[in-house]
Amino acid sequence: MLKRDLINEVSNEMDGYLKKDVGHAVEIILDTISDALSEGRRVEIRGFGSFSVRERKARSTKNPRTSKIMNIPARKTIHFTMSKSLKDPLVKGNSGTE
Repeated sequence: MLKRDLINEVSNEMDGYLKKDVGHAVEIILDTISDALSEGRRVEIRGFGSFSVRERKARSTKNPRTSKIMNIPARKTIHFTMSKSLKDPLVKGNSGTE
């Protein structure tokens, strides 16, 4: 789903609001989440999941083509943990039997 698809879905559900206004609201929400994560804060959306920033350690790896050793520096990455109410329907839907 693209951001414009999200805006279309929300504007279809909420009669009386212009797509432009819904788009602006979605933009504010995403900017707020992004700002919180860039400050190292955790973002929790009940019923959906939580986003947090994790630190990855520096490491060395070998390039399979050239066999050259490369050093990868430490970096921050975003981690998402889905809520139980989001996870349960996904797990029950993928029971492994077809």
